[in-house]
Amino acid sequence: MGICGSVESREIHDAEDCNENVIFLQGNKVSNGALDFCSLYSKQGSKGLNQDAAILHQGYGVEDGALCGVFDGHGKNGHVVSKLVCNHLPSLLLTQKSSLSRINAAVADDDSLQNMVGIDDESMPSKSCHIWKEACISAFKVMDKEIKLQENLDCSCSGTTAVVAIRQGEDLIIANLGDSRAILGTMTKNEVTAVQLTTDLKPGLPCEAERIKNCNGRVAALKQEPHIQRVWLPHEDTPGLAMSRAFGDFVLKDHGIIAIPNVYYHRLTSNDQFIILATDGVWDVLSNDQVAAIVWAAKSEQAAARVVVEAATTAWRKKYPTAKVDDCSVVCLFLQKK
Repeated sequence: MGICGSVESREIHDAEDCNENVIFLQGNKVSNGALDFCSLYSKQGSKGLNQDAAILHQGYGVEDGALCGVFDGHGKNGHVVSKLVCNHLPSLLLTQKSSLSRINAAVADDDSLQNMVGIDDESMPSKSCHIWKEACISAFKVMDKEIKLQENLDCSCSGTTAVVAIRQGEDLIIANLGDSRAILGTMTKNEVTAVQLTTDLKPGLPCEAERIKNCNGRVAALKQEPHIQRVWLPHEDTPGLAMSRAFGDFVLKDHGIIAIPNVYYHRLTSNDQFIILATDGVWDVLSNDQVAAIVWAAKSEQAAARVVVEAATTAWRKKYPTAKVDDCSVVCLFLQKK
C-alpha cells in the first residue's frame, strides 16, 4: 500500500493520485515510505519546518515506467510551494507529454536530440525522449504560472528546487531545477561507481551568472559566507537566493531566475543499479561516491533512503558542529534487484 501524507498527519493529498504505486513524503519530522524496489526518506533539520517534499510513482507513463522527484522549498512559504509542485507536477508532465504526442511533436532534427544528451555521448535519445524533454520544459513553465496564480500565497521570495527522474523502459530522462541532485549507481568491475546525472544550478556557474547579470540581477557572496554565491535585486540587498533556477521567487524572475529545467538523457544498461535523488542537505556533506556506497551496502532496497539520510545527519554534526542541520530528503529507485 502506498503512503500519502506525513508521520504526524495522515490526510490525503490529491487523492486521485494516491494509490498503491505512489508515495508522497511531506512531513515535519521524520517521514518514510517504501515500495518493492525503492524507498523514500525525509528528515527535518534544525532550521525549523521541514520544507522538503518527495514522490515516487511506479507504473508511470508505461507499465514498467517510474517517476521520482525531490523538491527543496525555501523562504517563508517554501514548504507550501514544494508540496504544491510535488502534488501537481507529475500529472502536468503526463498532460504535456500527451498533448505533444497528439500534435506529432516527435518530429525533431538530430541537433535538437543531440542537445538533450547530458550523461554520455554514445547513446542517442529516441524521438519519444525528445517529446519528454519538451514536456518537461512545458510542464515546468505551466507549474510556475500556477504557483503565481495561487490566491493568498506570497511566493515573491519563496520557492522550491525540483529534480525529477522519469524512467520509460531503458530510457531515463532527468529534469533539474536548482541545486538538488540526481546520481546513478553503476557497476564498474567489482564495485559501484557514482555518475552524476545533473548539474547543480547555482549562481556561481559562469553561464548562470551571465544570464542573471544580463537581466540586471546581482551575483555576490556574503562576507561571512564567501563560498556561497547568491542572487540579489539590482539595487537592494535582498533576497540573496543561493540557486539560479527555481519555481517561485517571483521578485527575481525579471532578473535571471528562471523555471526552465536542464533536461538530460541516459540509456540504461544492465550495469546500472540504482538512481538516487536528494536535496542539497545530503550533498553538502556527502560526496556522490559516499552516497552510492551507502546505498549499495544497505540491507535492503526499502532501507536505502533512510541510511543515506542518517549518514548525512551524522556528517552534518561532525563537519559543521555549530551550524544548523539542513533538511535531508532522499529517493532511491533500484533498477536491478539487489
